[in-house]
Amino acid sequence: MDTDVLRQAPLFSSLDDEAATALGGSMAETTLRRGDVLFHEGDSGDKLYIVTEGKVKLGRSAADGRENLLAIMGPGQMFGELSLFDPGPRSATVTAVTDATFASLSHDDLLRWLEGRPQVARGLLSQLASRLRKSNDVVADLVFSDVPGRVAKALLDLADRFGRTADDGVHVHHDLTQEELAQLVGASRETVNKALADFASRGWLRLEPRSVVIMDLERLSRRAR
Repeated sequence: MDTDVLRQAPLFSSLDDEAATALGGSMAETTLRRGDVLFHEGDSGDKLYIVTEGKVKLGRSAADGRENLLAIMGPGQMFGELSLFDPGPRSATVTAVTDATFASLSHDDLLRWLEGRPQVARGLLSQLASRLRKSNDVVADLVFSDVPGRVAKALLDLADRFGRTADDGVHVHHDLTQEELAQLVGASRETVNKALADFASRGWLRLEPRSVVIMDLERLSRRAR
């Protein structure tokens, strides 16, 4: 297990080399092909997962079949931690956006590690607090922000986590379809496409298959506020 990737997760960021190596040896590894489902909303589970390679999406479905994309996660990010302390049905479906690999830690293994390791407990509390804060931001955006603003904010978040700076701008290979990007911001595909086309016409970004090149971060940031 790559301990450098594990340390990108808040839960393990403060572990020393020996502890990180030992913990990595106790974690199981799972590999999925693009489009494969790790678990479905409503499934039972007691494992925390860390993405070590690739990207995954967390989504929920409404009774009428509509889908909402909750998050896109990449290397070093973790999910499934709620089931460790509040056992019950999974709250989202996790699907591989690209070929992906995960490290998993069971409920019993985590509790053993938490004993006598307050820094690990603090890391987990920080992760849970961050997740709650992000949920609050999403609710506020849906109430107070228009679709173009939400699109701009989503692109900036993806750029922060997956972007690569080059001479012509920040290349953001998000691997999402137009429909998935629309689900991420809670709007129709047509409305999101209109916002993207407007940004492109203003010279703020360039659209590419499953990616964008952001050429004017300042103006896009102002539009996201």
